[in-house]
Amino acid sequence: MNAETHVDVSGVEVPGEHPAILDIKGLDVYYGDFWAVRKVDMSIRANEITAFIGPSGCGKSTALRCINRTNDLVPSARVAGQILYHGQDLYGPDVDPIEVRRRVGMVFQKPNPFPKSIYDNIAYGPKVNGWKLKKSEEKDMVEEALTRAGLWNEVRHKLDQSGFALSGGQQQRLCIARAIANKPEILLMDEPCSALDPVSTLRIEELMYELVSEYTIVIVTHNMQQAARVSDRTGHLVEFDETTKIFSNPADSRTEDYISGRFG
Repeated sequence: MNAETHVDVSGVEVPGEHPAILDIKGLDVYYGDFWAVRKVDMSIRANEITAFIGPSGCGKSTALRCINRTNDLVPSARVAGQILYHGQDLYGPDVDPIEVRRRVGMVFQKPNPFPKSIYDNIAYGPKVNGWKLKKSEEKDMVEEALTRAGLWNEVRHKLDQSGFALSGGQQQRLCIARAIANKPEILLMDEPCSALDPVSTLRIEELMYELVSEYTIVIVTHNMQQAARVSDRTGHLVEFDETTKIFSNPADSRTEDYISGRFG
């Protein structure tokens, strides 16, 4: 976001909706002296798909990475404000960022399998996290993760092959399965379909529909049609609300200008 941009994406409380799992309050992100994200306020609800949309460079991915503290890995990054997960500040002094990243899984823009077998791509995370699984339990865990990612039937007979042997769409589903294997509560997806063909994109979107009953999903996308298709709520620079309202009757003229293609 440029220095003039102010972000206020406050949600609207509606009785009977899913409870908020994340409350973001006054989020600011700096890279050195550059103020990259300003004053984000929003709630993300459990078992919904929330989309962040906006022009390139507006801070969508930066805000997303704050949720699982991967911005901690950028030496110049500094985060202010609060991100409350079940009421606990994820940036509190007693919070382990490694545990945050286990509970909040991440799928990146380009598929990034580990240079390991398909099987080991899935088994690696639980091993690193210290899970003590018998071999039979580990096999069941790998099968379950691949099944939930819609990949098991395609790879069940070649689990010892490299993850790089898969197609781009299969690699992205492998990365989703790898995230699921750690049993997160939230899945972050940073433009997960931008490097994929239309058929693979449709499969990932269908997969999001299937997973949202078990996980809370937050997606960054440049694709307006994708945001309209898959998300329950959408946030764009200055506005956050139900997706149908954002795309049909936004409250802020800047939102309407962006969605209609007049800028961005």
